[in-house]
Amino acid sequence: MILLRKVRVFSLFILSHYAVKFCIGGDVITASEYIQDPGSIISSGGLYRLGFFSPNGTTNRYVGIWHNKIPVFNVFWVANRENPVLDSSGVMTISDAGNLVILNGKKQVLWSTNVSTSGANAKAQLLDTGNLILQKQSSNMSTNDTTAWESFQIMCDTQIAKMKLSTNLRTNEKQVLTSWKSPSDPSIGSFLISLEPLNIPEVFLWNGTTLYWRSGPWNGKVFLGIPEMESVYVDRYTLVDDKEGYVYLTYSFAEVSYLSYFFVRSNGELLQPFWDENDKWWRIDWSTQASDCYVYGKCGPFGYCDAKKSPICSCLRGFEPKKVEEWSRGNWSSGCIQKSLLQCDRLKNGSTKAGKIDGFVKLENVKVPNYAIWSSPLEDKCREQCLSNCSCAAYAYDAGVGCMYWSGDLIDVQKFSYPGTTLYVRVAHTELEGKGDLRAIIATAVVVATVIFSIATFFAWQKSKKRGGKDREQFSKASSENMLGGSLSKVNLQELVLYKLEELAAATSNFSDANKLGEGGFGAVYRGRLLNGKEIAVKRLSGASGQGLREFINEMEVISKVQHRNLVRLLGCCAEQDEKLLIYEFMPNKGLDAFLFDPLKREQLDWRRRFNIIDGICRGLLYLHRDSRLRIIHRDLKTSNILLDEELNPRISDFGTARIFGGKEDQADTLRVVGTYGYMAPEYAMEGRFSEKSDVFSFGVVLLEIVSGRQNTSFNEEDQSLSLLGLAWKYWEEDNVSALVDHKISVGCSEIEIIRCINVGLLCTQELAKDRPTISTVISMISNEIVGLPRPNKPAFPERQTTTDTDSSRQSQKKYSANNVTITALEGK
Repeated sequence: MILLRKVRVFSLFILSHYAVKFCIGGDVITASEYIQDPGSIISSGGLYRLGFFSPNGTTNRYVGIWHNKIPVFNVFWVANRENPVLDSSGVMTISDAGNLVILNGKKQVLWSTNVSTSGANAKAQLLDTGNLILQKQSSNMSTNDTTAWESFQIMCDTQIAKMKLSTNLRTNEKQVLTSWKSPSDPSIGSFLISLEPLNIPEVFLWNGTTLYWRSGPWNGKVFLGIPEMESVYVDRYTLVDDKEGYVYLTYSFAEVSYLSYFFVRSNGELLQPFWDENDKWWRIDWSTQASDCYVYGKCGPFGYCDAKKSPICSCLRGFEPKKVEEWSRGNWSSGCIQKSLLQCDRLKNGSTKAGKIDGFVKLENVKVPNYAIWSSPLEDKCREQCLSNCSCAAYAYDAGVGCMYWSGDLIDVQKFSYPGTTLYVRVAHTELEGKGDLRAIIATAVVVATVIFSIATFFAWQKSKKRGGKDREQFSKASSENMLGGSLSKVNLQELVLYKLEELAAATSNFSDANKLGEGGFGAVYRGRLLNGKEIAVKRLSGASGQGLREFINEMEVISKVQHRNLVRLLGCCAEQDEKLLIYEFMPNKGLDAFLFDPLKREQLDWRRRFNIIDGICRGLLYLHRDSRLRIIHRDLKTSNILLDEELNPRISDFGTARIFGGKEDQADTLRVVGTYGYMAPEYAMEGRFSEKSDVFSFGVVLLEIVSGRQNTSFNEEDQSLSLLGLAWKYWEEDNVSALVDHKISVGCSEIEIIRCINVGLLCTQELAKDRPTISTVISMISNEIVGLPRPNKPAFPERQTTTDTDSSRQSQKKYSANNVTITALEGK
C-alpha cells in the first residue's frame, strides 16, 4: 500500500527555510563560493532566494528562484528545466571558462550560461528584482563590471515585474514565456506566450503552432481584449519600441511590496495572481479560463461570443449560421455568413442597380476581431474610409489607437461585461430597413405577453388560494419583499422559454411513472422529449409541496440570470392551471451521488475524472461567488446536487434555496435555515448566518466524499461514531491518509494531488468561517502543485450526524437524486 503522507505537502515550504542553514551567505556565486544542494543564496534585500528544489510529485532536483519572504513557495524561474539533477549531489558554481554551471555528482555539466568570460573574474549575483546576472569583474576600480548574461533574458513560465516579453523586428528573435510540461515537470510544455508586433501589437498564447488566445490590440495603456486591465493594471504596463529593432512589454509597481505576476500554466491557462497579505495567499485577479469565450475563434468567422448568454455563440447582426445543423449542436467553428450582398458585391455580380449604400450595425463593449489594421487617428474619418473601401468589413475607434478596420473574416469577437470597444460591422442597407418598426413590434409583443402571463398567474394564484392559502401567502411575500436579498423585485422571464402544459405532457408521456427520474418533497422530475427531438428534464411542483412557490420563484430568479458550463441550464418554465413546472437541459448521468456511492458505478470514476469534477465544481462556485452579474450563495451544495453530463462533467443544480447578495454585502442572517445537515456550515446550521464561506464548507465535504467514496453521514466501519470529517481528521493526525482514499482509485503518480485535495477539504471544513479559504484560493490550492498548503485544524462536526434536509424543523426520512435536483421526501413538521 502506498502511504500518502501529509508531510510531503509541506516539503517545499520546509525546504525553503531549511536551506538557510546551507546558505553560503550573501547574494553571489563565485568559483570558490558555490551552492551545494540544498544550499541557496538570498538577494541583498532579502526579497528573493535561489536554490535547489523538487516539484511535488518528483525527486528530481532543479535550481530555481522564488520569493523569499512569502510563506507560500512559488518558483518563477528554473535554470536546468530540461536537465534535472537526479539526486542531491548537485552544485551550482562558476566554471573555469567563466560560465555559471550546474554539475551533478559526477561533475557532468547539466546546464550552463554558455557565454565567454574570464573564470577568475566572473561572479553571479541575485538582485532584489529577482534577476540573476553573470558579471565579468573589472580589474580597474574606475570601470564598472560588465553583465554577460541574465536570467531575465531567458524566461520560463512566469513574467515578474521588470522582465521583458520582447521581439526583435529585424531577426524575429523573441523572448517568450513557455509553460511547464506538467505540474511536476518544469521542462518546456505545449503552451507559449509571445509578443506579436502586428500592425498594432498584441500578445498571443499558442498551443504548439495553434493560436489559443489573444490579448487584443495595445492602445498605449492596456490591451483592448483584457478589459480588467482598465481597472486593475492601468499605468503599470509599458510597451516600448527602442528604435533599434526591439519591441518589448514590461511592467512595474510603485510599491515594491506589491507582488503580482503573469503566469501560464501547463494546461494553457494564463492568469495574473497577486499576493494578498491579509490572507497570506495568492489571489487571482484575472484568468483566460474565466469562460469558454476566451478560446480563440470560439464562434467562428462573423460570430461573437457572450459568456452571459446561452448558447454563448451568436451571429453578428446581418449574418446567419453557415452550417445550421452544426450550429444547433453547439459546433460553432464554421461561423456565419452574410444574409444579404453588400453594395460592392452586387456590382461585382453584374447588377445594373447598386441599390442603397451599405450601413453599419453597432456592437458595444467587445473584444475587437483579430488582424486589425490602423487607418487614421481621426474618429470622424473612420466610417467614411471604411465605406469607400470595398474590402472593409468593419471598423472601430479607440482614443489610444485611432481608427482600426478589418478586411476579410471577422474572427474572435467577444462580448464583455466590462466596458470594451464599440465595433461597427458593415451590412447591406436591407438589414437596416424597418429597424424602428421591428423594435415597436417587439416592444408591443413583450408588453402583451407580460400582461397575458400576469393574468394567467393571477388566476392560478386565485385557485391556489382555495387549496388553503399557504402558497398565496408565500407568493405574495416573495413578490413584494423579494426574498432574494432585495436586489430584484420581480421574476424576470425575458431569458426563459414559456412552455405550454400540453407540450410538456406530451413530452413526458403525460407525466408517466416510466418517465419519472425521481420524486420527493418538491414533487417529481420527469424525463421528456420535445417534438424537435430535444431531451429535457421537467421538474413538477407538487400541489402538496412543503416548499411551494417560494422555491419555484427563487429558482427562476437565480438560474435564469446565470450561464456557466458548470451550472445546470434552465431552459424555461410553465405556470398553467394548477401546475408549476421548470424545464432543464437533460443530464443523462443524473447526480454525482448516483456514481460515487454505487459500488459498481464508481469504478468509472478514476482519479482524473474525479479531479475534473472537483475542478468543475470549483469553477462553478467561483462564477456564482465572484464572476457572474450577481453574487449568489447556493446554500445547499451536496453530491446529489452535482449533475453529470454525458462526458461526466459536473453541473451545479438546485437553486431553490439560493440567495443573491447585493452591493458590498458579504454575509446575511436568516430565521429560515434550509439545506442538508452534514453539508451545512456550523454558523449556518446553528445561527442562520451564511456567506461564501458556508458554501466553501459544503464544498469541502463534497471534496472529501469524492476522494473517499463515502458519505459524510454514513456509518464508518473503522469508528461508527465519527463522521467522514472526523475520520479524515483521525487519519490526518495519524499520518495515514491513504486509509481514507477510495480503494477504487489507482493512486500511482496522483499521490501528491490526492493528498492536496484531502488537505484542502479539511481547510474548507474548519469550524470558524474566517479560517476557511475563499473558493478562488481553493482553485489556486488544488491546481498549483508547487505551493505548500497551510496545516488544517480539527474540522467542524467530527461526530456522525443523521442526514437531514431541513427547512426550519422539517425532518427528512428518505432522499433521492434526480436529474436536475436532489429531492428530499419531507414528512412531519
